[in-house]
Amino acid sequence: MAKTPRKIADKRARKIVGKLAPKGTDKATDKPADNPAGEPARETSSKSPPRELATILDFIRYAATRFAAANLAYGQGTFSPVEEATFLVAEALGLPVDGVDSFLPARMTAAECRHIFSLIDKRIRLRTPAAYLLNCAYLQGTRFHIDERVIVPRSYLAEILYGELFTNEEPLLDRHAVRHVLELCTGSGCLGVLACDIFPNAQVDATDISEAALEVAAINVATHDLKARVTLWKGDLFQPIADTTYDLILANPPYVAAKAVAALPPEFAHEPRLALSGGADGMDIVRRILAEAGRHLNDDGGLLCEVGRGRPVLERDYPDNDFLWLDTAASAGEVFWMRAAALRE
Repeated sequence: MAKTPRKIADKRARKIVGKLAPKGTDKATDKPADNPAGEPARETSSKSPPRELATILDFIRYAATRFAAANLAYGQGTFSPVEEATFLVAEALGLPVDGVDSFLPARMTAAECRHIFSLIDKRIRLRTPAAYLLNCAYLQGTRFHIDERVIVPRSYLAEILYGELFTNEEPLLDRHAVRHVLELCTGSGCLGVLACDIFPNAQVDATDISEAALEVAAINVATHDLKARVTLWKGDLFQPIADTTYDLILANPPYVAAKAVAALPPEFAHEPRLALSGGADGMDIVRRILAEAGRHLNDDGGLLCEVGRGRPVLERDYPDNDFLWLDTAASAGEVFWMRAAALRE
């Protein structure tokens, strides 16, 4: 499974778009020079793309400029107008997003131009994230089916699973010795699928309270030919698995505080609120996981949990707990590791 950092892909796209940016465009931001404040762009009344747009690069440049001018929000698989535009155009054409460079000069058919122009218009007019428009997202280079029954996968846990903490000489767990993994709040099932790659000898149980989310997870489990290794369970956190114990528990629960949920940009309104809202301070479900995880772990096991900006709350409420806070390329202290012994104290 390829693991190309998001920032590298974004940097490559910016370099390519910047080289051929048309006059009147700010190369650094892809905003029109006469619109430095990024005022919302006027919608075109035409249903056909401008004749000047012919190549793949033309459409990436055009989309990035319009996205920037429209003040769209990102963070649902991409992090900038250029990255979103590159993903939208490449994926719509069935091209590798991280390998689109060699195709940039290619001219597009009239039907392809109309299709992508329509997607660009929907992204701006409806504020629908590109991942939903294309029904796919990538996590650690692996493609997953998604739709509005689940949030767009973006968990920091994926990067941590593929990092040195599980692959160096003194890993948190011997990945070859892990036999049983539990993923809580599985959503689209992405982490459960990736866990099968990292822990080649493991069986994975994945739970979610949402029947709709589990339908999407089932698609991804089947697509990656993992029906024999991943079992999906409907229910609230640990309820479906009774007294079963595990070597590793993965959890990316809803953790957005109530006020923050209310202030989210329109793009996030397309995601299920159930998968985002973590109560008044965001930590309601995390507290429940901390209370129950210990009895579902084997003695040498541990809990890997993503909590967003909840670290100060957890350290205040659990001053004696042994949190090991982990960083990723795009986060600091938003994920913790805790061994079974510490969870039982």
